[in-house]
Amino acid sequence: MSEELVGNVLVAQSGGPTAVINSSLAGVLTEALNHACIEEIYGSLNGVLGILNENFIDLAEESQQTVRALRVTPGAALGTCRYKLKKEQDFERIIDVLMAHNIRYFFYIGGNDSQDTASKISQHAANRGYEMRVIGIPKTIDNDLPITDHCPGYGSAIKHIASVVREMAEDHEAMGQHDLVSIVEVMGRNTGWIAAGSALAKHRNSPENAPHLIYLPEVPFSTEKFLEDVQSVLQKNKHCMVVVSEGIVDGEGNYIAADANTDSFGHSQLGGAGEFLRNLVSENINVNARACKFGISQRAAATHASQTDNNEAFLCGQQAVKVAVSGQTDKMVTLIRQDSESYLCGTGLASLNEVANGVKAFPKQWINESGNGVTHPFVKYALPLIQGEVQVPYEQGLPQFAKLAKNVVGKQLSGYALV
Repeated sequence: MSEELVGNVLVAQSGGPTAVINSSLAGVLTEALNHACIEEIYGSLNGVLGILNENFIDLAEESQQTVRALRVTPGAALGTCRYKLKKEQDFERIIDVLMAHNIRYFFYIGGNDSQDTASKISQHAANRGYEMRVIGIPKTIDNDLPITDHCPGYGSAIKHIASVVREMAEDHEAMGQHDLVSIVEVMGRNTGWIAAGSALAKHRNSPENAPHLIYLPEVPFSTEKFLEDVQSVLQKNKHCMVVVSEGIVDGEGNYIAADANTDSFGHSQLGGAGEFLRNLVSENINVNARACKFGISQRAAATHASQTDNNEAFLCGQQAVKVAVSGQTDKMVTLIRQDSESYLCGTGLASLNEVANGVKAFPKQWINESGNGVTHPFVKYALPLIQGEVQVPYEQGLPQFAKLAKNVVGKQLSGYALV
């Protein structure tokens, strides 16, 4: 493969947005403008659906003010999707569209499933004899991508969760009389990284401070032990705050709370673990019990975003362009923590095939002996990721976010029927 490949860039976003996914997009756009071999910079609207429908916009026409504002804007500015490419016709259509627009560099910002999609697109292009460089850019608040030390989006999510948990704890401390149990449900389908992050809310990691109990999918959930844990906390504290992953499972590996619906990737639709635990408390312990679910706020809270997370997301976007121009393909950018007294983080590369559909579980050695909390090594790992505050601009007391002009690129091919 030649060092220099002349052609156009296409960047797309996929899966659940984060508070910093647009910072990665800004990184791609900012760096792409620096290379003469890149002629045009396009964005695909709604991930691979944008490619199938040939819905591209011209990102090079966006103002520098808008690009800067992207760095503090939550959501996915290009739009996202959870569409799974299954049919051979889908892949053929994608390669046809990429060839028609002379796309030589494709950057996909997403999580596990997205990296698998990027890998398959690259393989189909190679099978057609079309030279193209494909680089994945990591994104997920779940922090469960393998190989990378951590994922852009995670630090901001847990900074938000820990901040709100700390605020709620002040409220509950004022209200509780050893009779208040509060359940907070957070995201985390198969791993407990997000729930574990709530432990950062503790003042100096003191056991008497909230959250008092944390339940992760990595530890089989026991109804009996949960009730014992709650009563033990209430004996010592005016209230008991519990943080639970939406994906906690019983001893047989079944989700505690899930419905029969699945998405296009076969993932169960979760939600309800918090209410399940609240009902357990209400039915078995004579105390006030309440439950709340943070929901989408976990991935959209730009006003609680971590500056470290934001910077690293931007860095991943920049690095993706640099390595692609240098000749790399079929890789995902990774974050590598440097061995240093102070926190330093650089980038590396991992094969898309190694990352695709892999899941990095929360380390067992970071779970306490009781299975209802985390240990200090996790706090040491996570604390650097939430440092610094993103300066979001405000107007009339409310945050202001970027809106792309979305100048449409003309279509080259006939329409395609999605079935």
